[in-house]
Amino acid sequence: MDHQYGKWSIKDKTTKYDNPWIEVIEFKVINPSGNDGIYGKVHFKNIAIGIVPLDEFGNIYMVQQFRFVLNEQSLEIPEGGGDLSIDPLVSAKRELKEETGLEADNWEQILEMHLSNSVSDEKAIVYLARGLKEGMMDLEETEDIRVVKMYWLAAYQMVLNKQITDSISVAALLKLYIMHLENRL
Repeated sequence: MDHQYGKWSIKDKTTKYDNPWIEVIEFKVINPSGNDGIYGKVHFKNIAIGIVPLDEFGNIYMVQQFRFVLNEQSLEIPEGGGDLSIDPLVSAKRELKEETGLEADNWEQILEMHLSNSVSDEKAIVYLARGLKEGMMDLEETEDIRVVKMYWLAAYQMVLNKQITDSISVAALLKLYIMHLENRL
């Protein structure tokens, strides 16, 4: 097989696990020092989407939901997965409506990031949504969500106090603060 990835040489790769959302791949490699080794990769089959819905009064809409992997409740911005073959904004609009019932007139991409890039190829895009209109939520069967409306600066303070720890939410709220300092809110 021998493919080069920078200074890494891939000798072989094997899928160890596969489902509709992720594939876990093990690579047999020659590392940059010239030694044999292995490397694992979690390949995500969707793009991570985050939305910061901001109303005209400076309030944002967060969602509180149980996160199975952590076995705890999490307060975070509306998030979900988007099909890699479609425009991420289409997925963002769907996720916002699904989790909060909100629709927005104005959309601005504020972040693009890689999550846990030492073991995963998961990419995230975060949007700021304004011009909000309320409607009905359209939750998936696995979702048990409570919408929490709060002033955006209170959510930012919760990040500083380690009460909001979801990585996409943390990055989005820090970005919101920077936008505030730049007079872009």
